[in-house]
Amino acid sequence: MDKKVIVISGPTASGKTGLAVEVAQKLNTEIISADSRQIFKFLNIGTAKPDKLQLENVKHHCIDILYPNEDYDVSLFESDARKIMDEMFNLGKIPVVAGGSGLYIKAIVEGIFTGPSKDEEFRTEMEQLKASRGEAALYALLKEKDPLSAEKMLPSNWKRVVRALEVLHITGIPIWKHHEEQSVQDDIQYFQFAIDLDRKILYDRIEKRVDTMIELGLEEEVKKVLKMGYSPDLNSLNTVGYKEMINYICSDYNLDRCIELIKRNTRRYAKRQLTWFRADKEIKWFKHDSDNPLNEIISLVKQ
Repeated sequence: MDKKVIVISGPTASGKTGLAVEVAQKLNTEIISADSRQIFKFLNIGTAKPDKLQLENVKHHCIDILYPNEDYDVSLFESDARKIMDEMFNLGKIPVVAGGSGLYIKAIVEGIFTGPSKDEEFRTEMEQLKASRGEAALYALLKEKDPLSAEKMLPSNWKRVVRALEVLHITGIPIWKHHEEQSVQDDIQYFQFAIDLDRKILYDRIEKRVDTMIELGLEEEVKKVLKMGYSPDLNSLNTVGYKEMINYICSDYNLDRCIELIKRNTRRYAKRQLTWFRADKEIKWFKHDSDNPLNEIISLVKQ
């Protein structure tokens, strides 16, 4: 049997989840979530997890598999996702991978560079820099030494920033080049898709989504997680929506300012996602207002 995988990616609020569910229902298959935050339990509203009906209608993998204080990385995701894909192939199903975490998508389609072992002395030096000058100093250093990798990272995701600096320090080669040279040799045919929205429409949808998250109880969700004893400094909570809400709860600013920052930072995140996915020439983009992605995806995959 031919091994085929459908990949639906793109920026936040572009409609990935809804399209993926429609495709999975049409093909009687299952979805693998490629979202680095939806893997965590209790983080529901702020990560825009599929709703109850979507989860009931289509089986989803890689959602709610870890507690917020547990460690997980892209190499573990690649391993888990490939096992799930193999199980689905054995059942004669076409896996649908859906999510906006570009590195997770890349890990499935191309494989991921694991890189050299740790340099503890260098890491200590970077942690001291973070302690004295903040995450922005680490990011500025990466922008200076490896601007292409910096473009694809959030300044707040300082562990990834440090890893990129570490790989460059150890090997003398930027981490993006290692990723480029790493490829998976397999017999899988990947069909990659994304929904193309006008920037203004995308930003309007982001604003509405944030308003909905607030109405659904994002503040209460964050308070509940903190009350459970989870540290606000956890990497899982160092995420747009959660970090701003935590700062609001800690009285750094009022709720209106919190909402404004979530919207702004989500727009910035979406812009970075677009830059990442636009660089992948294997992705077919559908115009949200004129194309019929469901039928075309089914048609292309069944050829």
